[in-house]
Amino acid sequence: MDSYEQYEQDSERIRGDNEKILNEFEKWLSDKKLSPKTIANHRNNVDFYINTFLLHEEATDASDGAYEVSHFLGFWFIKKAMWASKPSIKSNATSIKKFYEFMLEKGNIDKEDYIDLKEEIKNKMQEWLDTMDRYDDPEIEDAVRKKAYRRRNILNY
Repeated sequence: MDSYEQYEQDSERIRGDNEKILNEFEKWLSDKKLSPKTIANHRNNVDFYINTFLLHEEATDASDGAYEVSHFLGFWFIKKAMWASKPSIKSNATSIKKFYEFMLEKGNIDKEDYIDLKEEIKNKMQEWLDTMDRYDDPEIEDAVRKKAYRRRNILNY
């Protein structure tokens, strides 16, 4: 079996595991008396994190994903999710924090991993939001392209 076939097989297994975990997470949130809308939002955010991001390059189990949050919220989400915004970064951070609290209570991650995740979110949030601002600023994003475009147009006159 080649590496791509192995990746596909691992991803399929993980998606099946993730569906069970997401259903348990949803019940856990319901037991905490959150509104159905809030539960759906957390589930959707976590689903995207564990079934899209964590399976994007490698087949990573949800229990191993706690250390990927900075790359996700500080780079990947901003570049890949067309709905990325400062509020959605905050919402995803909250959902991921709740998810890994649930995973801690289930015994799927260590307490130290959860503490590290919370500290990472707290310490990096402003940096992620600033990155979102820079990404949304067309003057920053396109400055090099605008110069090249102007040069081409000047040369074509």
